[in-house]
Amino acid sequence: MSIPRRAAIAAALALAPALVAAQQPPPGGVAVEQPWMRAAIQGGTGGAFLTLRNTGSQPDRLVSASSPAARAVELHTTVRDGDVMRMQPVQAIEVPAGGSVTLRPGGLHVMLVGLAQAAQPGSSVPLTLTFERAGAVPVQLAVQAAGASGPAGHANQH
Repeated sequence: MSIPRRAAIAAALALAPALVAAQQPPPGGVAVEQPWMRAAIQGGTGGAFLTLRNTGSQPDRLVSASSPAARAVELHTTVRDGDVMRMQPVQAIEVPAGGSVTLRPGGLHVMLVGLAQAAQPGSSVPLTLTFERAGAVPVQLAVQAAGASGPAGHANQH
């Protein structure tokens, strides 16, 4: 092994602890609880729901989401327009310091648009949530029946 190659390896090993530390989430991040979605057909749109719990002392915001299982992923809310409920996009979802927000049917939610394959009950779908402070948080959405109102074991949750 030549001297320059040894020096390069030694430098890389010296940087390794800093790289590992940079990948660790900061203390007091955002925990994701009970991530689930409703079943949907291939090419269709599926709603995803979960609870975001901010364990930190600073507020955070969910600013985007992505999934390899969908053409697009959007943050939405549901609003009443007269007698009709309509979904509309939102730029971000606020998560208060030391608090939580629940994304649920009929309220705030994540839409997975243009599913690459059908989301079948009993399977899971990957989703990455991106927060302003906490950064990227990967989760697995447990797929429930098309008309489910909550995650498995919480069918009556509203």
